[in-house]
Amino acid sequence: MFEGLLYAESLARFQGGSPYIYPLYGLGELPQAFARLSAVYGGTYMLSKPECKVEFDNNGKAIGVTSEGETAKCKKVVCDPSYLPDKVRKVGKVARAICIMSHPIPDTNDSHSVQVILPQKQLGRKSDMYLFCCSYAHNVAPKGKYIAFVSTEAETDKPEVELKPGIDLLGPVDEIFYDTYDRFVPTNKHEVDNCYISTSYDATTHFESTVEDVIQMYNNITGKVLDLSVDLSAASAATEE
Repeated sequence: MFEGLLYAESLARFQGGSPYIYPLYGLGELPQAFARLSAVYGGTYMLSKPECKVEFDNNGKAIGVTSEGETAKCKKVVCDPSYLPDKVRKVGKVARAICIMSHPIPDTNDSHSVQVILPQKQLGRKSDMYLFCCSYAHNVAPKGKYIAFVSTEAETDKPEVELKPGIDLLGPVDEIFYDTYDRFVPTNKHEVDNCYISTSYDATTHFESTVEDVIQMYNNITGKVLDLSVDLSAASAATEE
């Protein structure tokens, strides 16, 4: 019931007939938006900083991050599992394929943006398979090109075989790239070491689990419950004034 309500509300949120939104020029726009908002509140955004090391005091609390001999002091560290490998544990692996095509996915009404979920029972698997496609309409590919992502929780060491049911739905593919990566979850106590570690991205392509993780991290960091309820009509009216 909740999923149906979420879908209906999302469908009515923006014009265009889709319950999903996707940033033009790709997901790189999200950290860029964060950088801009961070700057408004006095934050500093540093790019291409190699070998970042989290520094701790004698009590095991994070006090800063060092890179290239410079240490940025802080009271809390927010990071992904790769920065603190000794404070996370492996919980699985994701198999993913990135496909470049010269046509939309067949039987999707020539859509430039497509989201497909293949149920695990239909595939005879232990987990669902996810298929997402975007195109030059989103400024993420040259004119006439489409990019599709197929992903699932890896159950073997053969992504080419595991992802075949999803790839078969794409039609002819110009070029395909396979990848697998481990998934981790934090094992630390953030109230003890002041480290707030995200979980690794899972196989889903709709980012629902990622949003839930971010909201939980916000609650842990601030000690407040994030309230996303907003009167959109009132907000729009205030902007126009």
